Amino acid sequence: MTTASPPPADPGIADAPLRRTPLYDGHVALGAKMVPFAGYEMPVQYPLGVLKEHLWTREKCGLFDVSHMGQAALYADDRAHVTVARALEHLVAADLVNLPPGLQRYTQLLDDSGGIIDDLMVARSEDPADAGALGLVVNAGCKNGDYVHIARLLPDGVHLTPVDDHALLALQGPAAVAVMAKLGPASAALGFMQTRAMLVGGIDCRVTRSGYTGEDGFEISVHDDRARELWDLLTADPNIQPIGLGARDSLRLEAGLCLYGHDIDTASSPIEAGLSWSIQKRRRVEGGFPGAVRIQRELREGPQRVRVGIKPDGRAPAREGTEIVSESGAKLGIVTSGGFGPSVNGPIAMGYVIAHAAGVGAKINLLVRGKPLPATIVQLPFVPHRYARLVPSSRPAER
Repeated sequence: MTTASPPPADPGIADAPLRRTPLYDGHVALGAKMVPFAGYEMPVQYPLGVLKEHLWTREKCGLFDVSHMGQAALYADDRAHVTVARALEHLVAADLVNLPPGLQRYTQLLDDSGGIIDDLMVARSEDPADAGALGLVVNAGCKNGDYVHIARLLPDGVHLTPVDDHALLALQGPAAVAVMAKLGPASAALGFMQTRAMLVGGIDCRVTRSGYTGEDGFEISVHDDRARELWDLLTADPNIQPIGLGARDSLRLEAGLCLYGHDIDTASSPIEAGLSWSIQKRRRVEGGFPGAVRIQRELREGPQRVRVGIKPDGRAPAREGTEIVSESGAKLGIVTSGGFGPSVNGPIAMGYVIAHAAGVGAKINLLVRGKPLPATIVQLPFVPHRYARLVPSSRPAER
C-alpha cells in the first residue's frame, strides 16, 4: 500500500465539452436557466426563482437533479465486507469495518498531511447478495481524480467501478416523507442515513434518507433509462417543485454544511472544519489513515483554527475571500462561504478563524472593499436541522 497524496486534477474539465444529465431535456422544458457546473450543464434556477425555490424547500418539498455527482462501487474478489472496508479505511478516517448493513456514513478522503482531498458518502447495502460491496458518492468536480486516487491505492483483489449509468435525485423538505410514502412505502421506515433498495412508483431504486439541505429527505439512485419517468412521477405531486443549484447552495449554507473547494480542501483538516464527529472512536484511537498523526494531535490539543458561523450585523453580504479581523484590526481568518440566507432573512457566512478568537458571541469585523463591517460569530447551523433521527449515531450529511 503506497502512501496517500492528492489526486491529479480532473484532466481537461475546463476545456472538455459540457456533459448533460439524463434529465437535461426535462429541465429545459421547465424553463430552467442552465449554467456550466463541474463539467455539466446544470439548472441554476427555474422560473420560480432562487429565493422562492429556497423557501419552498424549507416549507414543502424540493426536487434536485444531482446526477452530476460521482457514484461508484467498491468490491473485493473474496466478497467479504471486511476486505473492502479495511481497504477504504487506509484512505479515510471513518470506521467502515463496523458500518452496519443498510447504513451510510459521511467521511473524507485524506492526504498525508491530514488535508481533505474530497468528502464523500459510503454506504453498505442491506442485501447479503451484494457481497460486501460499498457504494460511494463523491463530488462532481472531484470524481475523476477521486477514482484515480482510490484505485491507485487499493490492494490486490479490491476494485473500484464507477456507476456511470445511474442518475441521482434528491427530494428534500418536510413533505418528502409523505410524497415518498405514496410511491415507495418502504421509504417511510428509513431513519436518517439508512439505505435500502426498493420500488418507487414501480421503478427499481436505491433510496437513502439523507441530503444536503438540513431538511428531512431522500436521495434516490435510479438507472438513467428510468430517471425522467421518476422525475415526472415526483413532480406530479403539488407539494414538489424542481429546485436548482442556486437554492441548493443557500440551503446548505443555512444548514452549516461544507462545500468542497470552499469550506474544505487539502489545506483544511476534518478537525479544523468541525467534522470530528465523522471520525469514530476506534479510528481516533488506532489511527491507520493518512494524516493520522496531525488529526490525533488536533483531537487531543485542539486545532489552531476552526470553522465558524458568521452573522454580519447589517444587510451587506460577506462573500468568499473576505478577510476577518478583530475589532482592533488584527487578522483572524477568512470567509469561505457567504451570501443571503432567505430563511433567516439576512446575510450569513462561514469561515476559519484562529481558535482563541472563535467563541460564539465574539465581535469581529469583515473587510468588505477595505471597509470594516461589524459581525458576530454565531453557532452553526443558522437554521436547525430536521433530519429523521431514527439512528442515534447519525450526524449531518455533508456534500
